[in-house]
Amino acid sequence: MAILTGGLTLFAYLLGSVSSAVLVCRLWGLPDPREHGSHNPGATNVLRLGGKLPAVLVLLFDILKGTIPVWGGYFLGLDPLGLALVGAAACLGHIYPLFFRFQGGKGVATAFGAMAPIGWDMTGALIITWLVVALVSRYSSLGAIATCLIAPLYTYLFKAQYTGSVTLVAALILWRHRGNIVRLWRGTEPKLGQKKRHAE
Repeated sequence: MAILTGGLTLFAYLLGSVSSAVLVCRLWGLPDPREHGSHNPGATNVLRLGGKLPAVLVLLFDILKGTIPVWGGYFLGLDPLGLALVGAAACLGHIYPLFFRFQGGKGVATAFGAMAPIGWDMTGALIITWLVVALVSRYSSLGAIATCLIAPLYTYLFKAQYTGSVTLVAALILWRHRGNIVRLWRGTEPKLGQKKRHAE
């Protein structure tokens, strides 16, 4: 089982390292998202740079980067700790992609994809939380932060055995958002539809 866990963890990291934001921007002839906009290769920045269609493609692929390896591990019988390692590896691949000079995104969509196999109830709760917070506050990052904070509670309510796994993944995403937390506190974080101020 240790070999299987190690192999899936490596696969998850390598799959996570495929930066869909960079690839989609190249296909659409858009600027490199690591060098323009918020400098974050994720769906939100691609939305700013190129509009809805490329952003949706990036979002879907980034979700699948988390879902595919975790779902595979679930059906192959990995225990919760093994699934946590696989999910965290997918997120780390997105954040520090081997194939793209380790310049990755925040990992929100990939983390969501890693949590989604827990069940449709969990998936729906995560989506609703992000939508409510993001749409009310107009801060995409605040939606992600709030969702990560409450995700372990949702997991405990729906499938308690995976609470530790989700907590590990959520903590990783919260750590990656430490800059956003500072900007939210200072009032310099861009709202949805706004261009980012260069004040990092």
